[in-house]
Amino acid sequence: MIFLMVLLTVVVFAIVDFTLRMTLKKMHDARARRERQQALDIGLRLEFADEATSLKRVEVASPRARILAVDDEPVILDSFRKILVLAGFAVDTVETGQEALSLVRKNDYDFVFTDLKMPGMDGLDVAKGVHHLRPDIDIAIITGYATVESAVDAMRFGAVDYVQKPFTEDELVEFVNRLLLRREDRRDRLTPPEIRLVSPSTSGVASPRVVNVPGGVYVSPEHSWVRIEMTGEGRIGLDDLVQKTLGSATSIELPEPGRNVRRGETLFRLDLDGQRLAFASPLSGKVVHVNHDLDYQMDLMRLRPYDQGWICTVDPQELTADLAGLVIGADAVERYQTDARRYTDQLQAELAAEPAVHGQGPRPNGVERRAACRAFSRCFLAPAQQAEAVSQPVHA
Repeated sequence: MIFLMVLLTVVVFAIVDFTLRMTLKKMHDARARRERQQALDIGLRLEFADEATSLKRVEVASPRARILAVDDEPVILDSFRKILVLAGFAVDTVETGQEALSLVRKNDYDFVFTDLKMPGMDGLDVAKGVHHLRPDIDIAIITGYATVESAVDAMRFGAVDYVQKPFTEDELVEFVNRLLLRREDRRDRLTPPEIRLVSPSTSGVASPRVVNVPGGVYVSPEHSWVRIEMTGEGRIGLDDLVQKTLGSATSIELPEPGRNVRRGETLFRLDLDGQRLAFASPLSGKVVHVNHDLDYQMDLMRLRPYDQGWICTVDPQELTADLAGLVIGADAVERYQTDARRYTDQLQAELAAEPAVHGQGPRPNGVERRAACRAFSRCFLAPAQQAEAVSQPVHA
């Protein structure tokens, strides 16, 4: 009886707590919407002719992103502005491409939305101009059904996607939310991760923005690791930087036990959604054991890269000479810091070279994976392994 009363009390408390939280959230959301509506009303009464004749600007507190929209139809801009301001975005709107480019020179925007068919400077010229002036700004096309093909063409000049008008409130908000998530993901990818030296027992995967370097393991230029076991064998795997930059592998081609391998020869191969990378052996010797758990648990390499995610062991023949080409401890951390910056710069170049692919957003995961593999290969793999790389095309 006492147990039932305690259980009932806990259940009632949980219901009350949930109800209170939901009520507070609704109150917060309602207050935020009222504040944004007030900002919208005030912004439309302000004069910004000194910056652009047709400029209408609405600022909101802690905006989720800053957006500039250009369209020669005021009714489209009115809808655009109202929908996105109430969704938490700061919005500037103008009616000509010339005004849009003038504002891009003076202000920081996350996105520029431009109509295609406009008198004077059309949307294609706006996209080219924005991409030239501020390549960090994402450009989206506002288009009607008749100009969808032209919108796709605009992606060759820096546009990342398009929204078709007329659009509903939900459609526009969902579209911008999707663009924002992609932008944030790309920014994370292009930010070098924090490098952290940890003990082997705590070397499991932490934050996606943190690369763990465990003490007591040697690291090769290709970012495979070696730990010398009590038996004298060298246990080999792929480090946390590989996992954080390339993501989960689809499958692995393990070496055959008993095989003799020379340092620098290909030891194993990874398949990453059609992108295939070969990794050189950091040691010369005979392969003794391979980790067949990876045949059905590939995630072990990502989740536990330095213990359960090992790949094979090698009985080394030239250990002293081989270890001289590897780094450990503080030297490893220093290499990781340099390599993370190199990789980030190379990835940015590879992504910039990738065309947008319509139908799956600006760059579908397959295209980003291909760019990541190419950047990793060019930064870290030896010429022999680069020559083995296989890259499958990504289809829209």
